Amino acid sequence: MSVSRTFKILGSGTFRPDREVTSIELDDRLKRRRGWVENKSGVKARRFAGEKDTTVSMAANAAQAAFANAGWSKIAVGDIDCIISASGTMEQAIPCTASLIQKALGLSHMNIPCFDINSTCLSFLTALDNASALMAVGRYRRILLVSSDIPSLGLNWDHMESSLIFGDGAAAMIIERSSFGFSASATVRASHMETYSVAANVCQVQAGGTKFHPSRQNGDLSKLALFEMDGKAAYKVTAANIDSFLSTLFTGTGLQMKDIDLVIPHQASFLAMQHLRKKLKIPQNKLVDIFADHGNQIAASIPTAFHIARTDGRLKSGDNVLLIGTGAGISLAGMILQFH
Repeated sequence: MSVSRTFKILGSGTFRPDREVTSIELDDRLKRRRGWVENKSGVKARRFAGEKDTTVSMAANAAQAAFANAGWSKIAVGDIDCIISASGTMEQAIPCTASLIQKALGLSHMNIPCFDINSTCLSFLTALDNASALMAVGRYRRILLVSSDIPSLGLNWDHMESSLIFGDGAAAMIIERSSFGFSASATVRASHMETYSVAANVCQVQAGGTKFHPSRQNGDLSKLALFEMDGKAAYKVTAANIDSFLSTLFTGTGLQMKDIDLVIPHQASFLAMQHLRKKLKIPQNKLVDIFADHGNQIAASIPTAFHIARTDGRLKSGDNVLLIGTGAGISLAGMILQFH
């Protein structure tokens, strides 16, 4: 027996650090001609975290924006019964980032259960999938999902392919268990994820865990703490699998790509967005593209684009919306939502 997964979005919000880094600024830093970075990366400007910005502080700001969007001036006991941090970069190894977000929001006295879900760039999509399933079986009623990432701290400026495309930011969403047909709700028509670990090393940060740990006297770990990416290898893996992946995702829905009204993708890179649009034959007006002025915000990319589409009126009743992206692993994930 299938369980209907329908939820209502009570509020959403985003946060971006104050420091704007334009591509012209990076042209000067890298001693390139003006326009080189924008031409190569497709990013006009991105935000970088300041000295006082952390994963948790940005997450708390995004959550507060979501509370305001929901019309909540104060959080009472029972308003939220679960907090999930869906981020690619954690605040610290222990405890889970979600517990620190609870504390930063001043909700420590409410004993709200907190846990993290991390599938790098796909973390929000994975968390939304799991959260909607948990609500459908009655485990939770209202869940706060927060994605907050600071990729700028791990950039390798000797590696142009990856260092130019990232930006920092956070996004949050409050979802509530609902029933099919409820006004302003969304029903999960399909969700699917695949991981191709043969390419697990093409996008990675090696330090930060037990493999390379200071206690093992591995020497200077600073370079191992920087992000490594082989974009061509990652693209080959996704390109080889996306047709079968989409076939599985759409199976049983009665839908085809032509029935999708809006596509909200992970903002991976300019080329990745163009390849996706051409591969799926997505008209430009059906693609939520915020890459030029946000860059790749890791897990915060999809919920930030979702929030922007939601607040500018692009999500309408009756729409079928596709959330889709890739993440380190290498993984592909997608979800089809029908809005009511």
